[in-house]
Amino acid sequence: MQAYEQYVDISNEVQEALDQGKPVVALESTIISHGMPYPKNVETALTVEEIVREGGATPATIAIVQGRLKVGLTDEEIDMLGKAGQDVVKTSRRDIPFVIANQLDGATTVASTMIIAYLAGIRIFATGGIGGVHRGAERSFDISADLEELGRTDVAVVCAGIKSILDIPLTLEYLETKGVPVVGYQTEELPAFYTRKSGHGVDYTVETPEALAAALKAKWDLGLHGGVVVANPVPKAFEMDFDTINNAIERALEEADRLGITGKESTPFLLAKVKELTGGDSLRSNIELVYNNARLAARLAVACAQ
Repeated sequence: MQAYEQYVDISNEVQEALDQGKPVVALESTIISHGMPYPKNVETALTVEEIVREGGATPATIAIVQGRLKVGLTDEEIDMLGKAGQDVVKTSRRDIPFVIANQLDGATTVASTMIIAYLAGIRIFATGGIGGVHRGAERSFDISADLEELGRTDVAVVCAGIKSILDIPLTLEYLETKGVPVVGYQTEELPAFYTRKSGHGVDYTVETPEALAAALKAKWDLGLHGGVVVANPVPKAFEMDFDTINNAIERALEEADRLGITGKESTPFLLAKVKELTGGDSLRSNIELVYNNARLAARLAVACAQ
């Protein structure tokens, strides 16, 4: 028994799939507690799980419940996180031991979901968008722990690119330094969360999940540790107008600066403010891109299992 196993509870469904070498997709929980209002957050989380199942994989939503690292939540646990909202501890790498020691409930970010997924033996993870270098980071040094985790943990993160509230060029530079490939799925241009375009290219383009699975196998077989960003553009039908979303982001950033909102509170505040400024359009776009990422992650997990 590994020392970490005393802290981890894997659901029967997920453990059975892992034991049989079947495809499994990790899902985060910050999007439930901090990303959307109740009950839309719970509805979205349960729908994402169903999409993964329809794609031939087993969903493993990850969170910390009363100090236990949970890999595969019950519907009741998802509902609890959704109702509790921002009262749940937003948990990144640095927070995990303290949430465990104090037997708290924790919603896992991209970074902490990657850690727990890796401990459980899961290599494919679907989320909305990754964190990165915040705008003005040359003054604030506000850089998401997601980037550090991508540099060290062997998990592929299927996302709609880098959140457009961030400094995309600096985030790409940081990922390059860490040796993290940014792979566009059927696109040569990096998507920017709400939009399919950002004005920046990707490192590599893949046309099929099978081609990407082969690259992941080669990377990890060679001991080239670290994650991969799989950038999957939001479906065209749910893409937001580039100018509209960027004007809303600029206004949200100005308000965050005026209110002195920094650190891990920045992203939830900015996403909520952008939703308000766009009349809810950004939330609809956010939900649909998460669904789209879950579909691709399931296909990728199936390809990796084969």
